[in-house]
Amino acid sequence: MSEHFLAQGIPGSDARFLLLGVLGLRNIDVALHGGRQIGSEGAARLDAALRRRLAGEPVARILGAWEFWGLPFRLSPETLVPRPDSETLVEAALRGVPDRAARLRLLDLGTGSGCILVALLSELPRATGIGLDRSEGALHTARANAAENGVADRAGFVAADWCDPLAGQFDLVVANPPYIAGAAIAGLDREVREHDPALALDGGVDGLDAYRRILEGVSGGLLSERGTLHVEVGFDQARAVAEYGAKAGFAVRGIARDLAGHARTVSFSHRPAAASRQA
Repeated sequence: MSEHFLAQGIPGSDARFLLLGVLGLRNIDVALHGGRQIGSEGAARLDAALRRRLAGEPVARILGAWEFWGLPFRLSPETLVPRPDSETLVEAALRGVPDRAARLRLLDLGTGSGCILVALLSELPRATGIGLDRSEGALHTARANAAENGVADRAGFVAADWCDPLAGQFDLVVANPPYIAGAAIAGLDREVREHDPALALDGGVDGLDAYRRILEGVSGGLLSERGTLHVEVGFDQARAVAEYGAKAGFAVRGIARDLAGHARTVSFSHRPAAASRQA
């Protein structure tokens, strides 16, 4: 089957991920017992998974789970697959925290699988957080992931359209919103176009609708005095999002790049009082 993978441009590593995930094996099991037969039932399950992959379904969707920030996360049709690029968002948010032992209030807008909020709570042991999403299915998955990773007692999940129902202030706000221009979705890779939820991809005509909503909502008093806001952006959107943030009254703290060198996150804070008066 591996030659079929290579012929269709699918890396052989995908076959290994499926072998390990479908059969519940570890790398050391393969190294020590690679010649052991997997039996007819194991062969049938592996064959079915390989055929799904050859039909264009991503490995993570077939396995129903993926790793992010070194933690396991379940997936559902309503959630995106956590991607390494989004770890840049977690890193940027943590850089904005001067004391990781502080009692902080976190807000994750468009939480999806909950991977970003859960990752942050795993690093901030006294923090509590709220994850918002429009999808009830995504929220169900996020709750399960918070429980599986031991932070359920510090995480709450709410069905909401961005910031609309919120009150109070948060010390750390993060968001990985939809940022693909609607007309561009048809041209995305098959794995994304056919298997990722459209609600989590479509950012409107210019891909920036969600940022306008988020910046407007957070600027209405949701960010604490020394709080920070961090958003993930598309590879060519950082400058536009930074400009929207400045118009909303925020100071741009920085732009972080992912491992490929693309501007991946934009960070904001309140403007100093003097700067606000001059604006």
